[in-house]
Amino acid sequence: MDARPDARAGVPAQARGVQRVIVTRPEPDAARWVQALRERGWEAEAWPLLRIAEPHDAAQREQLVHWRQAWPTQDALMFVSAAAVLRFFADAVAPGPGHARFWAPGPGTARALSEALWALGIGDEHIDTPPRDAAQFDSEHLWPVVASQMAPGRRLLVVRGASDAGGDGSLPGQGREWLIERCRAAGAEVQACVAYQRERVVPEGAALDRLQAFSGEGQVWLLSSSEALQSLQGRWPAGARAVALATHPRIAEAARALGFADVITARAALADVVRTLESWAGSPP
Repeated sequence: MDARPDARAGVPAQARGVQRVIVTRPEPDAARWVQALRERGWEAEAWPLLRIAEPHDAAQREQLVHWRQAWPTQDALMFVSAAAVLRFFADAVAPGPGHARFWAPGPGTARALSEALWALGIGDEHIDTPPRDAAQFDSEHLWPVVASQMAPGRRLLVVRGASDAGGDGSLPGQGREWLIERCRAAGAEVQACVAYQRERVVPEGAALDRLQAFSGEGQVWLLSSSEALQSLQGRWPAGARAVALATHPRIAEAARALGFADVITARAALADVVRTLESWAGSPP
């Protein structure tokens, strides 16, 4: 069956009877994705499983204030997410001398960087991100793009969320830690700055009834974070028939472990998500 949008009806042709796409990204991303999906004919609803807040730790907030002014001393800044960009540049910061590079693991982060840097008079030519035809948008596919920038004496600042840190102050996340190890092996000095706190939104009360309805046949959950799935641990209904559309193989693995009836994957870009959704929905069950 043709999985392209039906030009006559204005909605995607579906063999699998998709009733709803649940967008789990934090706000304000969730609202933007819901609007984009609805414009393409999909019934979509936002259900953020994470919220973005200020760092809880006073020392981390003080460090953030410092790095918002001191970032021009760095040779490169790696932003782990669009939320990291938005929080880091929430207050006016001094523009740098023009040599710093800005790393983004995916298109959403790159877009946020483009908007934030434009306000500082810094162009997109200073942004490094995996190529458009990369198999995945992640740290592993970012590294070949930025490897030549790392050498003895070079300085990298990783801008992340508080819950991205390990108890020992390390920077876990399989891909991110791998990239940081590559940078340090090349002789670079790597430091971290906490720009936000990721808080899980755990379904409680009436939300549990909603979860029961949204875990049935015809429900597709758009998942862009393994951590977000932890909000559903112990609450995901047994025998759920919902499908997960994961934007990375590691997220897909977590979705299978949680108990989604089926798991499909797409790169973490809206166009890729829509194409994958249309192709899957239009294929015979």
